[in-house]
Amino acid sequence: MASKNSASELARRLGEHAEAVCREYLSNGHHSGNYWIVGDVRNTRGRSMHVRLEAVGGKAAGKWVDEANGQHGDLLDVIEQSCGLVDFREVADEARRFLSMPLPPPLPPGAQRKPDAARGSPEAARRLFAISQPIAGTLAERYLVGRGIVLSISERALRFHPGCYYRDLVTGETQTLPALIAAVTSLDGRITGLQRTWLDAGGNGKAPIADPRRSLGNLLGNGVWLGLPSGAPVPVMAAGEGFETMASLRTVMPTLPVAAATSANHLAGLIFPFGCRRLYIAADGDAAGRHGIERLSQRAGEAGILALALRPQLGDFNDDLRHLGPTHLAAWLSDQLAPEDARLLPPSG
Repeated sequence: MASKNSASELARRLGEHAEAVCREYLSNGHHSGNYWIVGDVRNTRGRSMHVRLEAVGGKAAGKWVDEANGQHGDLLDVIEQSCGLVDFREVADEARRFLSMPLPPPLPPGAQRKPDAARGSPEAARRLFAISQPIAGTLAERYLVGRGIVLSISERALRFHPGCYYRDLVTGETQTLPALIAAVTSLDGRITGLQRTWLDAGGNGKAPIADPRRSLGNLLGNGVWLGLPSGAPVPVMAAGEGFETMASLRTVMPTLPVAAATSANHLAGLIFPFGCRRLYIAADGDAAGRHGIERLSQRAGEAGILALALRPQLGDFNDDLRHLGPTHLAAWLSDQLAPEDARLLPPSG
């Protein structure tokens, strides 16, 4: 049986008061039938996220799904994301506060606990990024190199955290794992969110967990930017969903600014930098990916920007980079670039 302080027990207790939890932490939503309807787990206005308020047919109360991106979880995730919390202890303390349960014993004399992040996940993202370290010489760099990705040491968007909190959304169990931390920023360089990629501690790729990559924060319109110049026009750039896809293009074209939007929906809403004239969009074959590309292309056209698709030879550009090599990938891309952008590729031979 789960202990009273376990994550699964806290999630169950919160589920007994699901509507009250939603009214407190998802205040921009509304009650409809047996569901609370809201935009997303960060309390954005909208209708894509549904929280079950009463248990039905063996399906527990408090479980939710976001139909826009397929994310799902329980009410502990709602507290974590809507309050912008990072550590599980903070999430558990907030859940106990809401349930009027006893808090854990106080810290020893002289010890100080950091104050909770302000409501809103961007602050939590900035805090987690700040306590992470540069990737040089870390498991994160080893992971990227293993994917064929080699980036300049001047890239500021990437960090490494040796023990980043992870919670299994099915069992509620928590653990800390090493993670690659990628900052999601606005065009002025301010961190608005981040993407965590949990890694196998033995150096064997991603961690063997159900969901090794998750994002938090204010993602819409923003992206994981590599090579975005500060305050200067960006006449040519590339954009796509996945970080590894865009980092692969950056590996082959190291002078090309690229942005990873983290999902098809967020790709569709990416904000264009000042002076952009040509936008290369990394193709993704699934339905959501196609929708994101079409919508972004439409918006680019409306802004007077020429949108051009870049298509991989294999599944995605990281597959091309790993299995075909950077020289082959550069040659494959050369036929897809506008003639004036040939300078983006390394000299042949």
